[in-house]
Amino acid sequence: MDGKGAIWMIRKVKPQIRVLGFDDGTFSFSSKLKHEKTILIGVVMKGASEVVGVLARWITVDGTDATDAIIDAVKSSRFKDLRVILLKGVTYAGFNIVDIGKLHNETGLPVVVVIRKKPDILAMENALRKHFPDAEERITLLRKAPPLVELVKDKLYFQTVGLDDKTAAEVIKVTTRTGLIPEPLRLAHMIASAVMTGESTRE
Repeated sequence: MDGKGAIWMIRKVKPQIRVLGFDDGTFSFSSKLKHEKTILIGVVMKGASEVVGVLARWITVDGTDATDAIIDAVKSSRFKDLRVILLKGVTYAGFNIVDIGKLHNETGLPVVVVIRKKPDILAMENALRKHFPDAEERITLLRKAPPLVELVKDKLYFQTVGLDDKTAAEVIKVTTRTGLIPEPLRLAHMIASAVMTGESTRE
């Protein structure tokens, strides 16, 4: 499926829409220095009610492999009727930045990025320039991301590639059961943190 097809592939957001949400596990400061790995968990759900499956990959803390890991997880999985990929922000495992345009193009699926706190892009760029020799490449990825759309005033934002804003907002709504975060992302966070620490942490 080409990228353009994804724009109109969801004519109506059904309550049982099949989505895949990714979140990463915790990591220590020392793991940043050693470029160790943390877990990346993807939870496949029908809407906000039924868990269909779980995917897992390992990604490098402060690395550059998050995008390819997610693409591989999606394309090699047995779940072939996915409709939307949900991400919790575009930075995973520290500053391992997801290229959501590439993710959309390579999988043929729309991507909706859900963000609780409005990011300070300037502060992120300054931190990247201070600590990373490839800072400009990472900053380019940050700047490529679509504009933020405020869904709940001061509490919830989203970015989307492959969907119009209205449809993306509807996807967030039908996949959320408690609180503000879609259920696949909430469960992915719990599983990932349990894998890394032995116990799930609060979303």
